[in-house]
This record gives sequence, structure tokens and C-alpha cells, in this order.
Amino acid sequence: MRLLRARSLQLQLALSLAAVYVAATAIGVVVLLYQAYSTADALSKEDLNRKAKHLAAITVSGSGGRPRVDLPDWLEALYRSGAFLYAVNRPEGPLIAQSTAEAGDLVVRLPVPRDEPEYFRLRSFGVAKKDYFGLTVRLDSRAGPLRVTIARAADDDVLVQSLLREFVLNMAWLVPLMIAATLAIGVFAIRRGLRPLREASASAAAIDPGTMSVRLPEENVPTEVRPLVAAVNNALDRLEKGFAVQRQFTANAAHELRTPLSILTAGLEQLGTSGEVAKLGKDAARMNRLVEQLLRVARLDAIALDVSDTVDLSAVVQQLVAYMAPLAVANKRSIAAQGAEQPVFVTGNRHAIEDAIRNLVENALVYAPSGTEVVVAVEPPATIRVTDRGPGVPNGDREHIFDRFWRGRDSRGQGSGLGLAIVSEIMKAHRGSVRVGERPGGGAMFALIFQPSSERVSRFRTFGA
Repeated sequence: MRLLRARSLQLQLALSLAAVYVAATAIGVVVLLYQAYSTADALSKEDLNRKAKHLAAITVSGSGGRPRVDLPDWLEALYRSGAFLYAVNRPEGPLIAQSTAEAGDLVVRLPVPRDEPEYFRLRSFGVAKKDYFGLTVRLDSRAGPLRVTIARAADDDVLVQSLLREFVLNMAWLVPLMIAATLAIGVFAIRRGLRPLREASASAAAIDPGTMSVRLPEENVPTEVRPLVAAVNNALDRLEKGFAVQRQFTANAAHELRTPLSILTAGLEQLGTSGEVAKLGKDAARMNRLVEQLLRVARLDAIALDVSDTVDLSAVVQQLVAYMAPLAVANKRSIAAQGAEQPVFVTGNRHAIEDAIRNLVENALVYAPSGTEVVVAVEPPATIRVTDRGPGVPNGDREHIFDRFWRGRDSRGQGSGLGLAIVSEIMKAHRGSVRVGERPGGGAMFALIFQPSSERVSRFRTFGA
């Protein structure tokens, strides 16, 4: 079972689709998170650049040409709160303004920027031991070229970090749901796409030697599979022709043998009653029996059996037991009907049902010991049992006794191995079954199990070679 699941095309496609979805989603999430953090970092850098340009813009030349930074009171309070650090100086000169003495000392240690801003990070900086992210950049101003250094405390990005953290948490539960929903849609699409293959498989499973005219449907089959379906249908065409030839040969051979056997039997009856003639008569009777069985098999194979009539099993059993009684007496056996007082109706073919019961009774008369009784019982709702007191059927033979031309090693009869095969075919046509078991106290028991007449059985044929 595990091996079949591992080879399932639907399972393989679903697993491949799942792997693609998971990989694509993982890559998408990583790229999205990277882009989100990169955007936050870019916004932070842009904000620092704007503040640095603002500091350069408010730097003017004071009295005596000494530059100074005209900070509004609210902005000076913000810078001195510790949320930001700044320092303004000439590119190679002294400080012009600084938020704290620590910020002024920082400028001395930072590299002198060239054309592009130089970004830096500070860990546990200053008395407050805060982390900072900042830049130092060359800018022009009304007071001349300046070097502006500004940094923001890391805890000043709490809002941005909180938003990013919320985004990550939302992604953590949203992404699995999206993957599950996408996989469900994908599996549904796969199952829908493979539906024509399942329908073709169901059609193929229903084909047997009695339904050789059925072909696999090619409509809506995927283009990649259509050549395989066409090849299977072509193979079925060839098999149907082969079966037709075989059945025709069997029917023709049996039909051609009937006339000479009838002439032979009539000639033997006119020769007298000597021992040799009696032996030849038995051989001729056996050959006639074989030909009749071959004709029945050929008809069952070639013509759909009409099983639409209502048949009373009790009446069939009573009539058949009366008909078979002389044969039983001639073989020093007796035959009896049981349970046939009340009608038991089934839907089927009366002549075929009679043939099936007769084959079982003839078989029982051969194997029942002399002086014993063969019982044909009718049991509700729709079962016929034929029992005898013979040796029974060995367990190892029970799965083969309904095969055509099969005979056990200890077979006593002079039959051809077709009788029980005909019984099986008739029961298949009636959507019933035949079972073999042991009779209590010893002997064989064959049961014909029909569908009750309340369930209307449509015409069909299920015969095999």
C-alpha cells in the first residue's frame, strides 16, 4: 500500500506542488522582510540626511565672520534630550556647535567624509549608554563648507521596529494559511485534471471477456495520455476479434458434431444390446453431453442472457426434482425437494436457472454414494442449496472447480469439466453467486444465491472465456 501511494501520480504532483509553493513562499517572505527592513533603514538614513541638511541650512555667519547654528528653542531641546546627537564643524576646522561635549569628542574620532555620507553605529555611547545610528557628511551652507555629524538613538525607532515586528508576527500565521489554501486549490485542480484518467481506469476495470465491446473514453483525456488510451483501445479491438473467432469456432465445431453424433447414436441403437455396443453407446452419450455443453457455453458467450422475467424458484425446483427422479432411481439414489411449499420469486431466466440446478443435481448424483439422497432445498429470500453425502470438495479444489475444463485428480465422473463453469456463468448473468461448502455430517453443499425479485435486475452479460 505504501509503495502504491509512493507511485501515485496525484501524490507526486501534490508533493511537487507543495514543495514549489513552500519554496516560493519562503523566498517571497524572505525577500519581503528584507525589503521591509531595507526600506525602514533607507527611511532612517533619509531622515538623518534631512536633519543634517537642516542643520547646514540654519548655520549662518555671525559677528566677526564666525559661523553659528541658529537652532529654534524646541529643536534645541529635542537635540539636548538625548534622542539625537549632533555636531557641526568646518571640514578640517574647529567645532561650530554640538549637542553635548561627547558629540564633539565623537567628531574627532570619525573619518572625514568625502563625496558621500559616512554612516556609523555607536554602542553604549555616552553617559546614558545608548545605541546610536548616525552619519557624517560634507555640506555647503551660507557660512561655507561644513561637516555635519548627526545620530539618532536606537530607541527612537521604537515605532518602526514595532510595526516591523507586528508585520513579522502577522506573516507568521498568515503565510501558513495562504500556503494551505493554495495547496488545497492546487490539489483540487490536480484531482480535477486527473478525473478523465480515473474514469478511463474505471472503464478499463469493468472490461471482461463478456464486455469486450467497451472502449476507454478518449474525450477530455489529457493530450499526453491520449496515445496510451488509443493504444489500449486498439489492443481491445484485436482481443475482441480474437475472442469472436474463438467463440465462433467453438459454436461451429459443436454444431457440426451434433449431426454425426446423432446418426452414430441411432446406428448403435439398431445394433443390439451386446457389451461392446453398450460401451459404445455410453461413449456416444458422453460425447453428446459434451457437445451440448459446448453449445451452451458458446451461446452464453455470444448472446446476452435475458434475465428480466419473474421466476418462482420453488416451482422450478419441484419441476426439476420430478424430472430428475427417474435418473436418480436408475443410479440407485433418491432425490428430494425441501422448502418448496411457498413461492420464492427472483428476477431472471427460467431456462438458465433450470440448467444451473440440473448441472448441480447431475454432479451430486455422480458423487453421492449408492442408496443415499440428494436434497434440493429452497431457502428465503432467494437461495437454492444442493447437498449430497459424497466425499465433498477438498479445500484446495474449491477455487478451481468453476474453471472451464478443470477436473480434480479424484474425479469420478465422465464429464468434461464444463458443468460447474456453466453454473458460474449463469449466476454471474443473474448478478448472483455460487458457493461451495461442506454438508453437516459430511458431503458437498452447493448454494445458488440470487437477488430477490424486489430488486429489479437489468439485462447485462458478464461471461468470460
